[in-house]
Amino acid sequence: MINKTLLNKLIIFSFRPWTMAMRQTPLTCSGHTRPVVDLAFSGITPYGYFLISACKDGKPMLRQGDTGDWIGTFLGHKGAVWGATLNTDATKAATAAADFTAKVWDAVSGDEVLTLAHKHIVKTVTFTQDSTCLLTAGNDKLLRIYDLSNPEAAPLEIAGHTSAIKKALWCNNDKQILSAADDKTIRLWDRSSMEEVKTLTFDTSVSSMEYVADGEILVITYGKTIAFYNALSLDLIKTVEAPAPINSASLHPEKDFFVAGGEDFKLYKFDYSTKEELESYKGHFGPVHCVRFSPDGELYASGSEDGTLRLWQTAVGKTYGLWKCVLPEDLGAENSEQMYTLAPEIKA
Repeated sequence: MINKTLLNKLIIFSFRPWTMAMRQTPLTCSGHTRPVVDLAFSGITPYGYFLISACKDGKPMLRQGDTGDWIGTFLGHKGAVWGATLNTDATKAATAAADFTAKVWDAVSGDEVLTLAHKHIVKTVTFTQDSTCLLTAGNDKLLRIYDLSNPEAAPLEIAGHTSAIKKALWCNNDKQILSAADDKTIRLWDRSSMEEVKTLTFDTSVSSMEYVADGEILVITYGKTIAFYNALSLDLIKTVEAPAPINSASLHPEKDFFVAGGEDFKLYKFDYSTKEELESYKGHFGPVHCVRFSPDGELYASGSEDGTLRLWQTAVGKTYGLWKCVLPEDLGAENSEQMYTLAPEIKA
């Protein structure tokens, strides 16, 4: 007999002999009370990898990355949290909020370490690879670099954008910075000189930006377009048109395919080489605001206007995390029937 307690926690797949088809069954991570607008994974640590989410409820949450299990909530912001990130080893977290602050947290204890005051809403935060500096940006149109070993020192400031900055990322081994703003530009900056290196201009505002260090690839979305650029030269590699306006996209670590989500509540999976749409899934009950692959590429996470995060398998039916594949010959008739009638959604 299958343990019923285990059934409540595991998503168990069973091959139907007459179709051999597998259904994508996402893990649903509840807890937030307003739209989830950003998420980020840590690197792989000795304890697995972790997932942080930013939400308009002002309460960023930390979860186990492969299961979605809630670990803790960072309490302290007094407004919507627009951006959240973890350092590589998941010992530090940083958040950007509408209360005109960015905060740095001890991701192990949950304690607030630093509050960095800004002059307007902060939209984005990101650590250097060695976690010694924090890059922030937001509605005051400035990029700021904080030395976390000397938090009392004034940050370095880089000006140039003419509208609110949505996203800012380190690239090229932290020697350069990429920023996307409502002025319909993406700009590449040199960290040492703090000068603009190159600018990309679009007909509409960029909705998201992801930097893939392995291969120096920049993934951006605007309108229905998902575009891939060389992050060092900002030369275009390719573009793909989606069926609906896209808010976020993420490239698989092996670069075989990428996923995207947007205004039609769906998650789309495309072949990176051929640009062919491979799959699409609808699970959210509102627009998808953010999507990212896990560091091992086994799953991708999405955050939505509906206030939930969902974890989706990259290879549907593979035993991983809370997903388990069971073949019919491994089950008795009673349990086989139970497998077929499992709810299509499991909450973490």
